[in-house]
Amino acid sequence: MASRYIANTAAEQRQMLGVIGAGGIEELLVKIPAKARLSRPLNLASALAETDLIRHMKALAERNADADAHVCFMGAGSYDHYIPSPINHLISRGEFFTAYTPYQPEASQGTLRTIYEYQTMIAELTGMDVANASIYDGASSLAEAALMAHAVTERTEIVLSRGVNPLYRRVTATYCEGPGVRLRDAAAPDGVTDLAAVKKLVGPKTAALVVQSPNFYGCLEDLTAAAELAHAAGALLVVVADPVNLGVLEAPGRLGADIVVGEGQGLGVPLGFGGPNLGVFAAKKELVRRMPGRLVGATVDRDGLRGFVLTLQTREQHIRRGKATSNICTNVALCALMATIYLATLGRQGLVRVGELSTAKAHYAAERLATIPGVSLRFTAAFFKEFALRLPKSPERVMAKLAKQGILAGVPLKAFDRSLADCLLVAVTEKRTKAEIDAFADALGKAVA
Repeated sequence: MASRYIANTAAEQRQMLGVIGAGGIEELLVKIPAKARLSRPLNLASALAETDLIRHMKALAERNADADAHVCFMGAGSYDHYIPSPINHLISRGEFFTAYTPYQPEASQGTLRTIYEYQTMIAELTGMDVANASIYDGASSLAEAALMAHAVTERTEIVLSRGVNPLYRRVTATYCEGPGVRLRDAAAPDGVTDLAAVKKLVGPKTAALVVQSPNFYGCLEDLTAAAELAHAAGALLVVVADPVNLGVLEAPGRLGADIVVGEGQGLGVPLGFGGPNLGVFAAKKELVRRMPGRLVGATVDRDGLRGFVLTLQTREQHIRRGKATSNICTNVALCALMATIYLATLGRQGLVRVGELSTAKAHYAAERLATIPGVSLRFTAAFFKEFALRLPKSPERVMAKLAKQGILAGVPLKAFDRSLADCLLVAVTEKRTKAEIDAFADALGKAVA
């Protein structure tokens, strides 16, 4: 239908201008100052034949240092995990790929069913009672958790560990500025949260303590101790977790977390040059009515047949209006479907294997890289699949040099913390081979020599 309104000829353009009473294109541009308008034709090449255009676009795409053409050791929140082939085949079906949000349950049973399965899997992984139908990404999930903690406790401060992803902390600060919630940083000088400092920070004004495990530097936090400190002050414990790791690591809910959030990109969602991602959000059942977004529930129809509905819709577009718990408008259902297929394909043992391989290979890589003269581990705390390396030369220059050899060496930490300007954050997933790690070590050794 839209093609009817596309002007393909000069005559059609004149006809359209005539309808709105304009004699030409110039009359439409009269409000734009002459100095802001280009006085010459655009410097564009002439049109190409389709085959030539495809060849040209492929050549441009090959200039990108992507994880398919390079060996990827980058992490910091997005990871190069294996994506099972059934995911792309299934999500490409029209009923999933083109579907919008399930406003009408009677016409959306397939979408609602997949979201319900996703919620069930996330609740089990995190050890929580209930999970919502996903949020946009890990950062917005944490920000929503901070606002939720503020609403539940009616307190005005959030204590955030410096071990939490800096990008997440920035987004949370933006969200909290409106309602006037104060953020207080808890130091993590040795790669893990200083719990002695936390004890001094949490108090009668604290709505929540936020920790991440494994944290931004890859180190494992003491969640049980953090929960005790938070609960002793009457605050909630919010844990940022990577669900891919929870096949091996203990579920945060069983260690005292009240809310668990995180980035679900590793559950079968491609890196995609930065998105789209998948926001994980789960909580205790007593907090369910304060959760942002929506929840899908299972029920039966009047004939006793199983069906699925949006059980809870606490957002402003529905009946809650001004009393909505959040103004988040939808969920990333397609990415949640990817996660559902990923978990169903791998199964319980498969997810455990992903975690075991990732941590084993990461520790081999850390040992191998730390033998290079001048290179050392920045922190001594236990880590999972990610670690910070201190380099004798500029991490940015080293990374650029290795990228030319087909190796994405990691994420320089200077942009996040200037005190770590000599550090490179390295992530190792189950996809990396011993040969790739050894080649990385050899290339890094030459680059810093």
